[in-house]
Amino acid sequence: MIVIGIDVGGTSIKGGAIRDTGEVLDTFSIRTDKNLSPEDMFGLLCEEINKFISTQEYDEKISGVGLGIPGLLDKKKGIIFSSPNMPTWLDFEVTDYISSRVHLPVKIVNDASAAALGEARYGSGKDYENLIMITLGTGVGGGIVLNKKLYDGLGGTGAQLGHSLIELNGRQCNCGRKGCLEAYASATALIKDTEKAVEDNPNSVLAKIAQEEGKVNGRTAFKAESLNCPVGHKVIEDYIMYLSEGLLDYCNIFRPDIFVLSGGIANEGENLINRIRSYLKERNYGFLGSPEVLVKQANLGYDSGKIGAASLFFYND
Repeated sequence: MIVIGIDVGGTSIKGGAIRDTGEVLDTFSIRTDKNLSPEDMFGLLCEEINKFISTQEYDEKISGVGLGIPGLLDKKKGIIFSSPNMPTWLDFEVTDYISSRVHLPVKIVNDASAAALGEARYGSGKDYENLIMITLGTGVGGGIVLNKKLYDGLGGTGAQLGHSLIELNGRQCNCGRKGCLEAYASATALIKDTEKAVEDNPNSVLAKIAQEEGKVNGRTAFKAESLNCPVGHKVIEDYIMYLSEGLLDYCNIFRPDIFVLSGGIANEGENLINRIRSYLKERNYGFLGSPEVLVKQANLGYDSGKIGAASLFFYND
């Protein structure tokens, strides 16, 4: 079976022909224009899909279109209730709209859940039944896959992993609450903590790196730490503590087989992953009586979303 898998992002919409083995055959992309109405934006996408299909020759017909879309969705009815970065995408019947123009069945899922499905079925989690994926980017997102099936809660609005509380009345989170994991473990939070450390320690190696590079990013503190900077080391140790405490909560609630980490911060690889593993092992609920939860880096990269969206057809979701 071959399906068109699409990852709808705030900057671009990326798609491709995906075989049921998880293989990406060919790809396409268009720019996302936030100023367009959903009818106009998805109209352009339909034109691109039809053009793409007409220029490809495969050994079997394309069976459908799966989309990972940011925001609150009704998967069964195929409706976008709202999308945080697309203010005009309100109560839009996207499934019917696309299906009527590309003449194929259409399924939708939240974009973070699509990425989790991709990793669970074809990536770092493919050998495990139960997976929690954490995306460490501007916010903290992710998805929960139990028994190879997506768990996304009532109306598809659950699994908001970045908004579990790790400090009562703590840092202000964009969701309106205070003390959410996202306010401590996102790349945005790490950058803010690094900037504060630079301000408080102007003579540190960390401050020198920030000055040389002209700005602070998610890698700045890691770079300083690699040069034996104690200030950079403290920033990273605090970050790992915050993130790991969030993962411990998920361990105690779900006890998955594996955590899969993705996003820019996860690109630190084993330097980050090994330290999280050690933190979890030392504080594992039940101590030696509880099974260890594995931690790995995602390995599908930017393809995870479109592969996961396509898999809605492969797994009868």
